[in-house]
Parts: sequence; C-alpha cells; structure tokens
Amino acid sequence: MERSFASEIDKLKLGAGETFRGEAIVAVTKALLQSGVAYVGGYQGAPVSHLLDVMVSARDYLGELGVHVEACANEAAAAAMLAASINYPVRGAVTWKSIVGSNVASDALSNLASAGVQGGALIVVGEDYGDGASVIQERTYAVALKSTIWLIDPKPDLPTIVDMVEHGFALSEASHAPAFLQLRIRTCHLQGEYIAKDNVAPPVSARHRLAEPAGFLYDRLSHPPVTFGQEQDKRAMRIPAARDYIRRHRLNEHVKGTFGAVGLILQGGLYNTLIRQLAMAGLADAYGKPALDLLVLNVTYPLVPDEIESFCRDKDAVLVLEEGYPEFIEQQILHILVRAGIATDVRGKDLFEGAGEYTGEWVARGLAGFLEAHGPAAAAKDMRALADGIETSQEAGRAAFDGAAPPPREPTFCTGCPERPVFGALKLVEREVGPVHVAADIGCHAFATFAPFSMGNSILGYGMSLASTAAVGPIQQRRTLAVMGDGGFWHNGLQSGVAGTLFNRGDGVLVIMQNGYASATGQQAIPSSGEVPAMAIEPTLRALGVTWLRTVRTYAVETMVRTLREAFTTAQEGLKVIIADGECMLARRRREKVDEAKNIAAGARVETARFGIDPDLCTGDHACIRLSGCPSLTVAANPDPLRDRPVSHVTQDCVACGLCGEMAHAAALCPSFYRATRIHNPGLIDRLMHRLRGAVIGWLARRV
Repeated sequence: MERSFASEIDKLKLGAGETFRGEAIVAVTKALLQSGVAYVGGYQGAPVSHLLDVMVSARDYLGELGVHVEACANEAAAAAMLAASINYPVRGAVTWKSIVGSNVASDALSNLASAGVQGGALIVVGEDYGDGASVIQERTYAVALKSTIWLIDPKPDLPTIVDMVEHGFALSEASHAPAFLQLRIRTCHLQGEYIAKDNVAPPVSARHRLAEPAGFLYDRLSHPPVTFGQEQDKRAMRIPAARDYIRRHRLNEHVKGTFGAVGLILQGGLYNTLIRQLAMAGLADAYGKPALDLLVLNVTYPLVPDEIESFCRDKDAVLVLEEGYPEFIEQQILHILVRAGIATDVRGKDLFEGAGEYTGEWVARGLAGFLEAHGPAAAAKDMRALADGIETSQEAGRAAFDGAAPPPREPTFCTGCPERPVFGALKLVEREVGPVHVAADIGCHAFATFAPFSMGNSILGYGMSLASTAAVGPIQQRRTLAVMGDGGFWHNGLQSGVAGTLFNRGDGVLVIMQNGYASATGQQAIPSSGEVPAMAIEPTLRALGVTWLRTVRTYAVETMVRTLREAFTTAQEGLKVIIADGECMLARRRREKVDEAKNIAAGARVETARFGIDPDLCTGDHACIRLSGCPSLTVAANPDPLRDRPVSHVTQDCVACGLCGEMAHAAALCPSFYRATRIHNPGLIDRLMHRLRGAVIGWLARRV
C-alpha cells in the first residue's frame, strides 16, 4: 500500500569504507546512526518527511542497535522527547518541518534550551523560502536567537552534511545546548556520495538500560529560581564554549580567492547557488575555486567574532548573502565590526530581495550590483552580463506568449480525491442557506481555497480551524463551518478545537476529513489509521460529549448535502460534527492496482470502470466542472456542426471515483455522464451478454 523504503534501509547498514550513494536526507539518517544516536522522533513534513519515514520503516534494524524510534503526535511531543538528553548522556534527534513545527514545539524548546543538555540534542528542520513553499516565510534563526539554540546550515554536499550531523552532536555536548540542523528543500533532495562509517550502538540505549534513574538535581529543571542562573549560563559559558568548538574544528570555511579587496560571507546552504553563478560569469573555475574570498558559515549561530574580524579586516567591502528576512546575520556582522573598529563596508539586503528564496537570478543581480560598486571592473562587467542574460532569457520566454500570461494552473486536489465532493456539496448547500464563513486548515483540504471552490476565510495552524471560529460564530447570523483533516484532529484539533468549543458551549459545524493518513506529507499513519483500533475519531468525540455526530461517505454527494443542510438549520444548539469518510485515493489506488494486476495475471475475472460524457447530450454549460473541479474533467470540440460551444470531456486520468455522476445527479445537471465497465478475463456469461448487447445496439442503430 505504501512506498517501500527497502533500498534506503539497506543504505543505513553500510559499513566503514563503503560508499553511500543517494539522497541527502537519507544520508542524514545514516549520519545519525554513525553518531551513536540513542533515540529519534519527529513529526512529518516536507522536505524532511523522508528521515522519519525511513527510520520508522527500519525499526527492526534500529532495534538491533538499541535506537528507539517514535512517530510523534505533533512537534511539541517530538521536542519533549529531548528531555532524555537533559538528564542522561544519550544523543537524541528529532525532526519537523520548518518554522511551523518550531512554533508548535516552542514551549518545549524554550524549556529545553534553558535547562541545557548532557547528551547531544539535534533538531533537524526542513526549510523552504521559495514562492511555492507551503509554509510561512518566518525564519528558524529567530527561534535560535531567542532560545540560544545553535543553528547549523551546512554546505549542500553529502560529506559536509554528514560531518555537520556528527559535529552537531559534539557541539551540543561541548556547550550543553541543543542545536538545529537546517536543510533547505534543494539540499534534502540533492544526490551525491560519501564514504560511510560504521554505525555506533549507543552505550546507553533501549538495549543497554540504566540500572537507576538520574539523581535529582534542581538545576536541571527550567523552573524558578534556577532559570535566571540558566540564562546567565547561556551568556557566560554556553556561547563561549560553542564558539570555541566552532573555531577549533573549523566548521566554517574560509575559501581564498584572487580578489583580496572584497569578499562574500554566506550561509552554507547557499554555497552551491553562489558557486554556480560565479562559474557562469567566469569568476570560479571548474572545480569551484572562486575569484572572490568566501567565508562559508556552516554554523550561522552563534557567529564567531574573531572569524568575522579576521575575514573583514583587510577588505574594503563584504557582501552578506543571507536568505530570509530580517537580516539577522548582517546585523550581527555590523555589530561585531563596529565593536572591533573595523571600517569595512558591509552590504547585504540593500542589494537583494528582502524575502524569498535566493535563486540564481537573484544572486546574479545582487553580485552584479556589489561588484559594480566595490569589485574589479572586469568582474563587475562579467557578472552584469550574466544577470542581463538571465533577464533577456526571461523576456524571451514572456514574448513567446505574445505578451499574454500563460494560462493559470492553480494547485488542486488529486484526481479522485475524496475531499473534493465535500466542497462540491457545500457549494450546493450555500445555494439554499446562503454564504458560510469557512475556517480552513493545514492539509490537502486547503486546496479548496483555490478555484473553483474558493472557500476559506482563515488558516491559523494545523488543527486550529475550529478554534479560529470561536470569536467569529457569535457575530454571525449563520453558523460557521470549520474544516480539518484527521491528521489535524489528532495533532491539535482535539484539544484546542473540540474540547475548547464544548467547554465554552460553542455552536458551529465541524467537518473532519477522515482519509486515513497524514496524506499531504506522504501518507504516514496517524492514531486513527487502524493500527490501534481503539483510537477512532467517532468514539473519541462521543466520549467528549458530542451528541450531534454524523459519519457520511464523502462520495455520497446527496447524503452530504442533506447532512450539511441539517447541520446549518437544526434547532439543536452546540457543536455539530460531520465525519467525511473516504480513504485517500492515492493510497487506495496504489493498493488496488497491485491487486488488480496480480488477479489479471492469474487469469481471474476483474472489472475496471471509468466514466465518460456523451457529447451528443452535453449542453456545454460546464456546471459539472465548476462544481467539482476534477482535473480529469476538461473541454473538447463539439461534434455537432450546428453547435460551436465546446462540450465537457473526461480524460484518461479518470480513476472512476464516480464524483462526476454523483455531482450531476445531486445538482440536477444534464444526464450526459455514463459509466463504462471493462472486464478482464471475461467468462462465458460475460461473452454471451456482450454479444447480446451488441446485437440489440446494432438493431437500434439500424432503425435510426
């Protein structure tokens, strides 16, 4: 049913001297084992879902090493796992998606960072600053600064990434502070190789247990009055210890160039993008040796003042390449240089875009502006030519469309997604009851905020939709609707939404999309996936006191319309919950296609279906497309020469979910949809029925 991680698990078993070849995020997983990690946890989210997926799939092998693995209920639970490293000399790693995960985990992170750690504590976060990112654009750097958690941003090549994992644990232990390992989406998915080491079985682990717990030490609690002393310790001991480790092990790289008067200071994660632009402008050779001095910060927090001073002292100007906003690193560099009395001109965000991903185009433009002001004329000319060439190529691309923008392709639900019919049903209900305030949530169902549904007034966090209607409901004449997935329900919605609404006697409608998985992140199991039968959503809600509760098959559009209508119009006060039940179509089809192929190969009778539209009956009003938005529904030329309006058409992408027919029936549309069944390995009766149908159809056709 799910993707197999057998090949990735095999890579985790490589020994000393063997070559690891593969994806960077899997290399991180291997590096954790080489570092003697004792426990791993986390919450799935791109681009680091792979790390936890592989670890969970490799539980049997990890059990042999004594490594404990947990798929946590949310990021706060994952961060709380690191409490083991406060009291015991064990190394632990947790992972989650970017700033959104760190926000959920912030309470635990603050307390962890205050108490400090004995064993190494590493937090692997996936970052993405691009305009297509599925997260808000805030920075993990802010969390690192406020809580004094070290931030490692490795150069995007596998040897460096693996080294930084190992150094991350050692840095954490040397300074008694946790550390972030920040990986951009391009870094996580790059391919490469490195020479592996043997995995290290942790000395204290699930296999080698301690005879007695740690003795009580109040100083290891993040609780008054010792918290004040812990804050003093951060400044007086932990930061100096971290800087000393970074300096001694040369975690940051000074790359010498030929132009000594100017230099670049950059986050390690931006190294590949920068070198590519320098090479294209002729300012770096085929091996990546640049013409400009570079200070590559594989550790971006804390900065080491004497490294910054040494790099800048003999330079007229330096350019700081820092992705994201605000410019934390640039501000600190200016502060360090002013304190040291160094007059080097520092440039940065004034030459770059304030926020967003530093693509090759942006880097080329920023470098061109910097070199024109401070660099050698020849270098400035070459970089400006590159930047202008990129812009010319873009203009040529736009001109190919004759000045018109390309047709929009907005994100949408997968073909056959069981969540689409719920929003189609809601559109039909709104015709009767009027517009409804819809609180959206994180998850696949957020695609309903795009056309053709355009539903959703707010998104405030994973599982927070119902809580976000708390102050909206009392000021609305009509009941509000909150939508969350089953993943969001277990992540946060149960306590912050359902429990809060019941406690405050709220009156609204909640739709829970029960598709069986945390689908948007790769179909990971959740508490109600069936692995623990007692953890089902419906009995959980009844136990909390929800009395108006309905479970409806999502594809049953008419039933869903009736249920939504009842929820909005019933005289019964209080929370009304509709569980929209329909398995994720991707997971379902992966399972069914394998079974179908096996049965067909074995000669068994198998029926497969698909839907179509009779072009002679289609009126061309395309209401079916506007109501469902299915990607397999499109338009085609009208076969009738007397009609010029295009007809609706079902493409070969159809997965036979039946939504188009259900929607047409529920909305009283034209009867142009048909269902066709293909029979593999037909039997005698099937063949006879086929001949009979063919004869009848042929006779009717001849009469016409």
